[in-house]
Amino acid sequence: MLRPGKWRPARSLAWMVAMVFAIVLSFGPSTEALAHALPAQPVFGFLAKAFGALIIFGAYVLLVRVGEGRWPSELSLRSAPTGIMAGLLIGAAMFTVVMAAAWVGGVYHFDYHGLVTAWRGAGLALESGVLEEVIVRGVVLRLVWRASSPTTAFVVSGLLFGAGHFANPGATLLTTACVAIEAGVMLGAFYALTGRLWVSIGVHSGWNFTQGYLFGAQVSGGNFGDSLATTSPNENLPDWLTGGTFGPEASVIAFAMCSAVGAVVLWLAWRAGRFSGNPA
Repeated sequence: MLRPGKWRPARSLAWMVAMVFAIVLSFGPSTEALAHALPAQPVFGFLAKAFGALIIFGAYVLLVRVGEGRWPSELSLRSAPTGIMAGLLIGAAMFTVVMAAAWVGGVYHFDYHGLVTAWRGAGLALESGVLEEVIVRGVVLRLVWRASSPTTAFVVSGLLFGAGHFANPGATLLTTACVAIEAGVMLGAFYALTGRLWVSIGVHSGWNFTQGYLFGAQVSGGNFGDSLATTSPNENLPDWLTGGTFGPEASVIAFAMCSAVGAVVLWLAWRAGRFSGNPA
């Protein structure tokens, strides 16, 4: 699909659409069937999410191998352990700093509950990190980059990432713009810098797990279930400062944090010459 020749940009975009549909169709029915077949216990729910992640990776590898004639270096197993671990630590640290700033500024208050099972939160964080990063960064950003330019790829993938959260509970145009800019650019920047998806997956999953399980905050308007604490916004403050019912990621604090990190990583990618060729 991506061989040099006539209509290569058009072929890249058509292949992008085909890959997205194929990954979603392979992931959705199989994981739903497994979830219904397993006992309704948190640990089995996590196993179903983990199986879904393997389905996503397998579908992506098969599609790239068959449709592009290569093995996907962006999912190189050699770089997976360090990339995922680094991403998890970065994502967790970033959100912790956001919450610390929100607590100091009186934007949020916390109620600690104690230890509870983390299976549901871990499963949801794993699913969102893998599915969204493979589709948005591995497919959309990479193939729009192929068809056009890095700038267009970042704009398109960021807008699609934000739009994908528009139907979530508590979403507004402001929250959509925040997700598109702060997360869309930052997560794409990690992919551009490393040429791998692992750090982006780790940052995404680590941020969501820390937000939903450790702090008990809303994650893109959703609830991650049992959590160590409950994080509640100061109702006397405006939504642009707290994120409203969508969650802290739509707050100006998170926007500033993610935008700053994204800008630094983009600069590092530019210094490394990553924008002079293909992302993977």
